Amino acid sequence: MKKIIPPKLKRGDEIRVISPARSMKIISAESQNIAKKRLFNLGFKVTYGKHVNEYDELASSSIESRIQDLHEAFLDKNVKAILTTIGGFNSNQLLNYIDWDIINNNPKVFCGYSDITSISNAILKKTGLVSYYGPHYSSFGQELYFDYTLEYFRKCLLSTQPFELVASREWSDDAWYKDQSDRKLITNKGWVIINQGETQGTIIGGNLCTLNLLQGTEYFPNLEKTILFIEDDSDSSANVFDRDLQSLIHLPDFFKVKGLVIGRFQKKSKISINILNKIICKKELKNIPIVANLDFGHTDPKMTLPIGGTAIIDTQGAKPAIRILEH
Repeated sequence: MKKIIPPKLKRGDEIRVISPARSMKIISAESQNIAKKRLFNLGFKVTYGKHVNEYDELASSSIESRIQDLHEAFLDKNVKAILTTIGGFNSNQLLNYIDWDIINNNPKVFCGYSDITSISNAILKKTGLVSYYGPHYSSFGQELYFDYTLEYFRKCLLSTQPFELVASREWSDDAWYKDQSDRKLITNKGWVIINQGETQGTIIGGNLCTLNLLQGTEYFPNLEKTILFIEDDSDSSANVFDRDLQSLIHLPDFFKVKGLVIGRFQKKSKISINILNKIICKKELKNIPIVANLDFGHTDPKMTLPIGGTAIIDTQGAKPAIRILEH
């Protein structure tokens, strides 16, 4: 299948916000106002799906409502990018109802993370469209220490130039959405090289437990010549992450994976580098480069990564490098 890279964003473009998982109703008015103002200051017009605020017993809305907003966002010629409100647990409910021809015929930026992993990887498999594992609309509501996240959003979605991934100086795992001023920054010790090596491949992945929901379905992406970028949230203990990773390794085509990049774990998971080394110590992973502790996933700040884009890993030189070539 031919890969499709959507047009990059520019000032004046319209961004549509939709809620394929949880409702915008759970996002505070303060965070929503900060997000809208930040995107406005970047030169974007922000509009919203008709059903973004619907709220049911699962803090979400009906499949029909969510599908309507998704289809309308792709069909609207004025909309140049789609931002998801927030993650959740049920984006995979939508996959059987998506009209993939609508997406294929109207390629545009689609960005979100966590539970949105199911949609992003399915979009790649069904249409070839590159989408983006990056901040939600709610992420733009983070008042302080957002510069790094914004920098990589710009690099990935507003420019066609290849770019290097560089570790942040500090990171956080605090509940900023509850108290914007109560921030606890932690010095970043940098990446951890688990396996040396050099490789190039197509980026797939995102949230590991959500990616695994696609196994055995028509929506799971092709593993040939890929680099897996995976992360997990605070609900993932060492045992859960180990089990979920092993599930991927059991796939018949896993031997076609060329590299593995792991996002930083949240503190609640208690997955240290020593524990991670034990998890990674599997014969199927011995001969591929593996880098851990990168800035993507459920801690802040976060990179924006192209699902379906191309990356190079080179850990053999004096300075380890990961470069995004095609995005």
